[in-house]
Amino acid sequence: MTFDDQELLQKHPVLERILIGSSDIQRRVKELGNEISRDYGKRVPVLVSILKGSYIFLADLTRCLSIHHEVDFMAVSSYEGGTQSTGVVKIEKDLKTNITDRDVIVVEDIIDTGLTINHLVELLETRAPRSIRVCALLDKKPARTKDVDIAYVGFEIPNEFVIGYGLDYDEKYRHLPFIGIMKG
Repeated sequence: MTFDDQELLQKHPVLERILIGSSDIQRRVKELGNEISRDYGKRVPVLVSILKGSYIFLADLTRCLSIHHEVDFMAVSSYEGGTQSTGVVKIEKDLKTNITDRDVIVVEDIIDTGLTINHLVELLETRAPRSIRVCALLDKKPARTKDVDIAYVGFEIPNEFVIGYGLDYDEKYRHLPFIGIMKG
């Protein structure tokens, strides 16, 4: 699917600019799908999408995989309507899939401080999976306060608050096909 990013940018005055265009996102997601497919071969990983922000990324990523895989969802929160993480991680929806002795790929929209993903990986490790890897669309290294091992990274971004392609501000702008920076 193709989009006119500039036309959409003009329709949303809250946006300062486009950081990553829709065609660049689609190209990189396809590359990530190829990498994961190559790395897992005949294994059947469980992709754990972290709601709500990663659902669009997950949908596109699964269509780019050439291997069998399963999907499950978790809802994890460390934001409460603002633009900064509270640092308090809440599990709002847990997995239905038993991940014992399974390969798990945690699919995240963005890794910033690293606190949420570290908490989540530690929790999932208590369930004895064969392996856990993280796949993140966006890696905001300048915001990092906790080291994170990210096996698959879409894009590294500056320490800016971004919206679009599943990422929101107060539940708005998830529908945008690109990653944009909000006006200050």
